[in-house]
Amino acid sequence: MVIVALLAGVAVWVWTGPDAAAVRVARLVPGFRKFRVTSLMRVIRPSRARRAEAWRRASIELCQALSAELAAGRTPGEAVARAVGAVGFPDPSSLRPLLAAARDGGDVSAALLALAPPAGGEGLRRLAACWEVSVSSGAGLAGLVERVATTLRHAESHRQDVAAQLAGPRATARMLAVLPALGLLMGAGLGMHPLGFLFGSLPGLACLITGTALDACGLWWTHHMTTHALHTHPPS
Repeated sequence: MVIVALLAGVAVWVWTGPDAAAVRVARLVPGFRKFRVTSLMRVIRPSRARRAEAWRRASIELCQALSAELAAGRTPGEAVARAVGAVGFPDPSSLRPLLAAARDGGDVSAALLALAPPAGGEGLRRLAACWEVSVSSGAGLAGLVERVATTLRHAESHRQDVAAQLAGPRATARMLAVLPALGLLMGAGLGMHPLGFLFGSLPGLACLITGTALDACGLWWTHHMTTHALHTHPPS
């Protein structure tokens, strides 16, 4: 029962990977698409990375809409209110303090900082800094917002390029992580009783512990490297 649960957990972990990696695996393993990887991922584990990506897209759209409203001659508060209404945010209810600050002349910079999530809120934090600079020094807000929008677009394009390049290594690492489990299944199918060796003797138990530890270390190191690459800033 323990090994079955372990294999099931490994299978679910592999299936809930990024969409690009899942496409690569689907090309390598016949019939893999039948499991509907994307649907299973959304049901089992809502992706934190997907939510952060949604916030990044909303931040870019907000900067673009705000820049357009300011260029049309709107006041900063009115421009923020209209721009927020034109953007689809992942959590619309969290926008109320920002709208209230924009309409009532409150601290828009503080509202933007409070709205920005830890993951994916980089654009909102930059926009808050622009607003603070504009209020304190009188600098043109429209120009600052346009520069932020350009920077965010370049950063998002770079991040997507890196994610596409990392899809192959991620899929390969996860396929290699599953190979020991597949080896156990093949050995059992050939009548070699691998589970009896692994759980019924000290050498087998040592092999099981060592192999599991090495497998986990390999997965962790691959995840660490890919995460670091995704968060590396694009060259200026």
